[in-house]
Amino acid sequence: MANHYYSENPETAHDLHQWSFELAGKTFQFMTDSGVFSRDTVDYGSRVLIEHFDAANIPEGTLLDVGCGYGPIGLALAYQTGHPVEMIDVNNRAVELAQGNAKRNGISADIHQSNIYETLHQAEYAAIISNPPIRAGKKVVHQILSDAAPLLKVGGTLTIVIQKKQGAPSAKSKMEEVFGNAEIVAKDKGYYIIRSEKE
Repeated sequence: MANHYYSENPETAHDLHQWSFELAGKTFQFMTDSGVFSRDTVDYGSRVLIEHFDAANIPEGTLLDVGCGYGPIGLALAYQTGHPVEMIDVNNRAVELAQGNAKRNGISADIHQSNIYETLHQAEYAAIISNPPIRAGKKVVHQILSDAAPLLKVGGTLTIVIQKKQGAPSAKSKMEEVFGNAEIVAKDKGYYIIRSEKE
């Protein structure tokens, strides 16, 4: 049965919950459901990523949130940075929740289903952000990293959060291989925020 949060159509029975959470200085209202990642709270890694995402020196343009789930990262960064945001997830249930959560919080975002970068609405992005789906496997995670570079404008960044024990060192190596640079921006409770810039 397809019951993983990285399944296209989870088959678990619906179990909707609504709750509030403060991100980027705003209290967000989130509706979540079974079959999506971290349904009961905004997971710690996503919080650390939002806190340490730096939009100061990126080009004008759209941010792309890969594996957006029900939307906390993309919606918080849209609010925090003022950049337009595109949010994608393979999971149709997560996409519907994220679309509803955008409306619920009065945030405009382009949210749609896509398997990694299969179906995008822009040719180039100012930044790509991801809390990658670790349980989908290393191949999927590394594809998110390796296929990001052609989609970024010069000066654009790829920023990810990943736990040390779940492959942060190998992700950093992959990003160095792809971009020629990778910086650990922050370490917090075993979570690493790693950023590469397209030169």
